[in-house]
Amino acid sequence: MSAFPAPGSTTPKADATSHIALASALSVTVSAVLVVTKAIVLFLSGSPSILASLTDSGLDLLASLVTFLAVRYARTPPDKEHPFGHGKAEAFSALFQGALLFASGALIMQDCLHMLLHPQPARASIWSIAVLLLSLVLTFLLVTVQTRALKSQQSLAVSADRMHYLTDFVTNIIGLVGVIVAAAGFPIFDPLAGFVMAAWFLWTAIGVFREASTHLMDEALPDDAVAHIRDTVLTDPRILGLHELRTRLAGPWILIQMHVELDPRLSLADAHSIIIAAENRLIEVYPNADIIIHPDPKGLAEPHAGVFHGGDVHEPDAGQAAAERQE
Repeated sequence: MSAFPAPGSTTPKADATSHIALASALSVTVSAVLVVTKAIVLFLSGSPSILASLTDSGLDLLASLVTFLAVRYARTPPDKEHPFGHGKAEAFSALFQGALLFASGALIMQDCLHMLLHPQPARASIWSIAVLLLSLVLTFLLVTVQTRALKSQQSLAVSADRMHYLTDFVTNIIGLVGVIVAAAGFPIFDPLAGFVMAAWFLWTAIGVFREASTHLMDEALPDDAVAHIRDTVLTDPRILGLHELRTRLAGPWILIQMHVELDPRLSLADAHSIIIAAENRLIEVYPNADIIIHPDPKGLAEPHAGVFHGGDVHEPDAGQAAAERQE
């Protein structure tokens, strides 16, 4: 799931932020409960599937604590050292989660290979089944809360945490099947289930790395969001064109900048009023955005904008371009 919400969200910023904070706090609570429960069951059963699940839950707890802190730090106001805010703290949190997930997958694979070569019967399978069922219920509830929170405001850290727990949900189902089949007299299926779970961890870690890298590399918003931004600004007929549109994500924040073309005969006060109105239209749709709009007199502006000047990186479609040329 992308960390970027669909255009049109009207959830107030304070409410959206509280939802994200609640999701990160709930993640810590669920992880702690599962770690304690699975540790007890592992002691009773010795199941490699439970060992895999416990290892993941232990790393989940550590990752959730990092997410809990990163979510709050990312939303602290800009300061002298970080004038663009602290949003990318969430990207580092996601990288940390990905690294833990990748390492846990590799270690569990190694342990399951040993179990396959030296199989041992699982004990107290009823407890193994019970703890996996508990994991499924708690994980489902947590993912539901995280999904709702991400609909109100994007958070790379919570999105990575959600992906992690969504993977847990699937792998717990795999582990449950492995334990049941092993208890039915096929013990080899238990380490096989753990091996499949570990492989899933590795795949999920790659996805987390990929999403975090988009933030750290200042990747632009999706094309549909960029088109929506352009359309929102150009709804005012007094804005005669738009270029140098750039967007990027910084954790929970969206950074938008552009140049708009205005009638050169406008007064400074009138031009300012038009720009403020455009910014307010964007804020209604993207309440977590920081927006910079620069006015250019249409047909009279000289090349400017610094090292990245050279045209709109988000080129308008042919129909829109033709319409702007006719103005």
